Amino acid sequence: MEYTINKLAKLAGVSTRTLRYYDELGLLSPARVSSNGYRIYGQKEIDRLQQILFYRELGVSLEEIRNILASKDFDGLSALESHLTALLARREQLNLLVANVEKTIKTMKGEMIMSDQEKFEGFLQKLVDHNERKYGEEARAKYGDEHVNRSNTKVLNMSKEQYIELEKLTADLDETLKAAFEQGDPASELAQKACELHKKWLCFYWDDYSKEAHKGVTQMYVDDPRFTAYYDKIVLGCAAFLRDAVAIYCK
Repeated sequence: MEYTINKLAKLAGVSTRTLRYYDELGLLSPARVSSNGYRIYGQKEIDRLQQILFYRELGVSLEEIRNILASKDFDGLSALESHLTALLARREQLNLLVANVEKTIKTMKGEMIMSDQEKFEGFLQKLVDHNERKYGEEARAKYGDEHVNRSNTKVLNMSKEQYIELEKLTADLDETLKAAFEQGDPASELAQKACELHKKWLCFYWDDYSKEAHKGVTQMYVDDPRFTAYYDKIVLGCAAFLRDAVAIYCK
């Protein structure tokens, strides 16, 4: 079955402007353009749009989606199985948040006592799920399941104070890294301070720290476009700058 751009937009719950933008990005082009100028989409395009919307729902950027779909190794079935796993994890995380809110209401009514650990259960699970969804496959391939599972357990067992400290540390790291980058010297005092903050940040997730692992993870920030995109949101070129600064820090 074929659809015009208007019919496809209505079917998928997106705007025609969105579909045109996807075409501009080279993300989703029509199967053909009719003699009267209408964009016509076929089954292949329908399936591709579904994949795009799944990835968007999971928070993947359009640029990342384009790279994923353009990969010669892309497999539609495997992608759907991955989407299902991620969505089930999200459902579980939402269930935890719902339970968290319900317990908090009962606590405020004096019907129960809620521990500090319970107050943060949903948020900590969200942090673990996000990291697994974005970086889990690569981390498990590089460091092994046991290492990643221990890291996840460590996060889930964070106290309220540790969780707050991690949030503050993340903000301090980003701010210091940006300021150091603007100075332009990875060996500068400010850049090395950023490396120390990054080490502390890693230790919230890692059971044990080593200089080789520290250098290795910052190299991965440069090699993997998803990690690069995260750090380049702080300032373009930040991932490579951090790698260079950490190489000096770890000498």
